[in-house]
Amino acid sequence: MGIGHDFMQMTRYENLEPSDQTRGVSQPPLELAAPHEEAIPLPDPAGLDRGAMTLREVIARRRSIREYAETPLTTTDLAFLLWATQGVTRVVSRVATLRTVPSAGARHALETFVLVNRVTGFTPGLYRYLALSHAMTPRDTDPAVARSAVQGCLGQQFVASCAAAFIWAAVPYRMTWRYGERGYRYLHLDAGHAAQNLYLAAESLGCGACAIAAFDDDAMSRLIGADGSELFVIYVATVGYPRR
Repeated sequence: MGIGHDFMQMTRYENLEPSDQTRGVSQPPLELAAPHEEAIPLPDPAGLDRGAMTLREVIARRRSIREYAETPLTTTDLAFLLWATQGVTRVVSRVATLRTVPSAGARHALETFVLVNRVTGFTPGLYRYLALSHAMTPRDTDPAVARSAVQGCLGQQFVASCAAAFIWAAVPYRMTWRYGERGYRYLHLDAGHAAQNLYLAAESLGCGACAIAAFDDDAMSRLIGADGSELFVIYVATVGYPRR
C-alpha cells in the first residue's frame, strides 16, 4: 500500500501544470529593486561573532517574548539578526543565492522589512533589508508608522514596544516560476525557517523574539507598499531585550 501511495503522489506531482521555468521563461530577479544611493551599509557579517551560548543551550532556552525593555538593539545586533535570517553566503553560477536559511530550490522568495523602534544609529521607521549587499534602505520614517503596524497586527501593542519588528513579505513568482502553484506551499515553509532562525539568533544575543501570524493582510501590505498579490506580507516577528 505504501508503494502505491507513493506512486500516486509522484504521478499527481508530475501531472501538475508546467512551470515557467520548464517553458524557458527567464527567472525573476533575486531581489526587488531598491534605490541603492540610499542604502545604509551594515557591519560585515564575516566579522560578526555574537553570543557565547552553545546551540543546545540556545534551543533549550528559546521562548516567545512579548514584554521588552527599553534597551535598544545595537547596529551590530540588527546586522547579525538580519544575516541569520536571510543572509547571503554565496551567489552560485545558476544565478541563485545560498543563504543562512534553507529554501525550496534555493529560490529564497522572501523580502525582509524591518520596523525600527529602538536601534542605535537608525531613525525609527520602516526599512527594507537588501540581502545581496547586506544593507538597509529607508521606506517610511513617519513616526506614525509604528502605530500603523500595531493596527495592522490587530492591536498587539508589543509591535511598537519591541526594539524592532521583522516583516517578511513573499514574492510568489520567484517561487512559482519553478514550482507552479505548488510553490505557494513552499513560501510558508520558508517563512518558518526564517522565523526559527530569528528566535535562535535572538536568544544567542540575550534577546527574545515573538512570531506573529495574526495580522490584517491588506493593512500590512499597505504598510510596506505591497499590492497584496505579487508581493504580500506572510509573517511578522518582534525582537528585543526582554523586560526583567
